[in-house]
Amino acid sequence: MRLQPRQQLLEVWRATVRSSVQDGKWSWGGRGRANSISDAEQLLCLMLPATTVESFGLDEPDATDDEVARALRGLGDPVEIPQRLVRVLTEYMRRYTDDNGTPVFSGDSYFRSSERDREPTHAQTKLDVVDSFAVSVTLALATIGFVRVFRAQLRREDIRVEVDTLEKLASTRLTAAMVGLLRSFTVSVFDADSPLGRALVRTTNQSGLPARHVIDDLRRALRQVAAALREVTIGSGAAQVLDLENPHRLFECGWSWGIVKDAPRIDLDDPAEDARPQPDGVAEAAPYLYFTMVALDGIAALFSERTRILGLLTEEQQRLARALQLRWDLTQQYWATIASFGPGRWPLEDLPWRTTDEVENDHLSLLVSAVTVQDLESRRGSDAALDRVGQVLEELAARGRVTRRPVARDPAVTLHSPGVSFELVGSGGLGGPRLTWVASDFSPLLLKRMLQVARLVRDTDLRGRLLAQADLVWDHLVKRRLVEGAGRDLWDQPSGAFSEIDPSDDSPSWYYTERVVECLVAAANLLDTSPLRSGSLAGLASELLNEADHLFDRELLSGGGESGPALRHALQNARAALRRARQLLDERPGTAYVLASDVLRELDRLAAARQSVFEAD
Repeated sequence: MRLQPRQQLLEVWRATVRSSVQDGKWSWGGRGRANSISDAEQLLCLMLPATTVESFGLDEPDATDDEVARALRGLGDPVEIPQRLVRVLTEYMRRYTDDNGTPVFSGDSYFRSSERDREPTHAQTKLDVVDSFAVSVTLALATIGFVRVFRAQLRREDIRVEVDTLEKLASTRLTAAMVGLLRSFTVSVFDADSPLGRALVRTTNQSGLPARHVIDDLRRALRQVAAALREVTIGSGAAQVLDLENPHRLFECGWSWGIVKDAPRIDLDDPAEDARPQPDGVAEAAPYLYFTMVALDGIAALFSERTRILGLLTEEQQRLARALQLRWDLTQQYWATIASFGPGRWPLEDLPWRTTDEVENDHLSLLVSAVTVQDLESRRGSDAALDRVGQVLEELAARGRVTRRPVARDPAVTLHSPGVSFELVGSGGLGGPRLTWVASDFSPLLLKRMLQVARLVRDTDLRGRLLAQADLVWDHLVKRRLVEGAGRDLWDQPSGAFSEIDPSDDSPSWYYTERVVECLVAAANLLDTSPLRSGSLAGLASELLNEADHLFDRELLSGGGESGPALRHALQNARAALRRARQLLDERPGTAYVLASDVLRELDRLAAARQSVFEAD
């Protein structure tokens, strides 16, 4: 890959510290006013690599990599860096906690007005949003894991107190975020012959079958999801599942944009947590693909290997995590079933994706692709299925003018700037205009899913093709880096890739930069896995090793091992190379092939030298 995640992450870290530390103090906000999401994204630009890429660890000062320490020298030396991070993280946790000790998850400056001449009211900007819940889950888990390891390195009591305080604040925020996600989940049930039902049937009917057949097949394909949804008993979404037994009903499930209207309160076992108020919801009880994808990404961290090994969840949080995992599993299964429904062409392959409320664009196709990839990962899908999703991603890259040049006044450019706007139904009931949410992360989301598919496939040619496409997407992202100001080397400057877009200011977009960091982490984790094993290459390597073993033994039989020091040394090296090649044959057949070739070359050199001596005599 041309994408080099280690080097790129180091550059991002240097730029993040340069942009964030002003006059020795941490500076919140970037492009636009600071809010609970943007500030968390700013911190995750550091915390995500530090807690998911082993060589970027900061929680053990004595083991901190020298290059990593140099990239973060604006925060101090390796001993001072984790201490400084503890204080900045604590500042964030307190900054977004109200006077009653309740965590705040407002969208604030990320909310937009649907009317040009009306600004959102103060009450609207304080509405909770799923994006904040999800990013808080990721940040809180990263923080708790970080301080758990760092605490073991401490000797000073005053720093231990700071670490303990941060862990309590992060745990409180994590619990509140999980509650918010449970109260934002929803199941939308509708008649099959309603506008919503007809739209769903039209999307899934890729074979031109009668609608009645499609409805029956859909209900059959989704019967396990519908049955399992009846186990949803806490949070929102429980009341709607009672209608799923009706044979004339269809449904969708996922996350709305915020806490659903009339979402019930969730009782907690911890009296201190249970005493905190849970705000009333106003969001429409219908899933939004964008927020569903955001929620799925955040929830996945709750049952990751790191979370399990470090024991990051309390008993209460484990109970909430089990409830969220049920919704995570069912939502992925639902959308993956819809995306791949039918015997022929998948609905996902019929671009662009069209929602049940008749909205269609390529960004929605990318979101459905992302859910499908996650489902294939969880159930270890076949290479054939992954290849189909990979081809969709490649086509989206071309349609989105990421790997193809745009034409004049190309409508695809709007995917990147200003982005795709979603109306937040229910947000207008607080005296202001209806709010909107803008998603402009098409390119990094595309790259992240390409890397994810490349990591999952077992075919070397398919992986190579996907990585070649990923390099093209990365080339696009490099053009969008900021080139001036304190935020240089961060993102986003879309005018660098699209000349018809007016340049933005030089302040970093933490929304966009954090998503690029996610891509770099995904690339690092891909490179950290074992290379794919080629069966044909393993066969060739085995044949070479058999020949090399035979010739080596023949050389010993001829007395080569009893010759001069130079020849004995050459044979010792050959023996070691053959032993190493045998060890690597199953896991790295290409390396075994090269080692066997080197041995054969050396044995042939010895044989040729002996032949020359014989002819001279």
